[in-house]
Amino acid sequence: MGNKDIISKSVLGHLAADIANLLLGLGVEMDSVELLDTAQQRVEQRRADLVARMRRQADGQDFILHIEIQNQNDSSMPLRMLRYFTDIQLAHPGYSIHQHLIYIGRDRLTMPDHFNAPTLAYHYPILDMHNVDCSLLLEQDTPDALVLAILCDFKGKPTQDMVNYIVLRLRELMGEDERGFRNYFEMLETLAENRDLQPNIKEAEQMLTQVDVTKFASYSWGMRDGIEKGIEKGIEQGIERGRKEGEFKKAQEVARSLLQLGVIPEADIARIAGLSLEEVQKLRVQH
Repeated sequence: MGNKDIISKSVLGHLAADIANLLLGLGVEMDSVELLDTAQQRVEQRRADLVARMRRQADGQDFILHIEIQNQNDSSMPLRMLRYFTDIQLAHPGYSIHQHLIYIGRDRLTMPDHFNAPTLAYHYPILDMHNVDCSLLLEQDTPDALVLAILCDFKGKPTQDMVNYIVLRLRELMGEDERGFRNYFEMLETLAENRDLQPNIKEAEQMLTQVDVTKFASYSWGMRDGIEKGIEKGIEQGIERGRKEGEFKKAQEVARSLLQLGVIPEADIARIAGLSLEEVQKLRVQH
């Protein structure tokens, strides 16, 4: 999963919890995640993509989650997963191990999810991201869901446009929390590397330096087929706020004009302008 040595443990732990909850539906406690070292020496060094100890919310039970992200079909994957399983189990006896393979390749999934031998039957679940509706993640409109959306199949939509939307919306949601944004952006870079989207991420990052973040609410280029539901609500709310603000300013102008006459009671001015009596009295003081 990219160069994990330069990614902070807190970021990877957060990412593990997000995958567990948003993609795999395991219902784990966010603050219970502990990354585990999986480097094992034999003839070669092997390291599983992501291994963490975590706790289920439902029953409070601790377990170990092993997530492998694969961007191409590999017929030897069942044996690799089995070897990871035995290494992890030997290093952490007594823990239940949940293994999941997440497939994000362009080609149709053909990898087997099991390995059978005369005295062994081994199986692990595969989540094919082609079957995950990207719009459902975008509709959640949270930083965590946006980051995981980078793994989705964009269903023919322009890749750069989708990456731009994810990055810019993430920047908008994080507001002035620069540290939080950088943490989420690290997660995004880590996952994007699995899909060879590093150039797209860099282009989107450069765009941030050219965009006035205070005007993010007005951008509409991201409203494409698969993500309309995710952002349409926010745009409608922005339009409604703008309409109300415009009406309020017009009402204030009417009230000021009537106040200048000096003969109309404040209560009547409030009724005519559509303002509260307190708002009219405030305008009189200002005038």
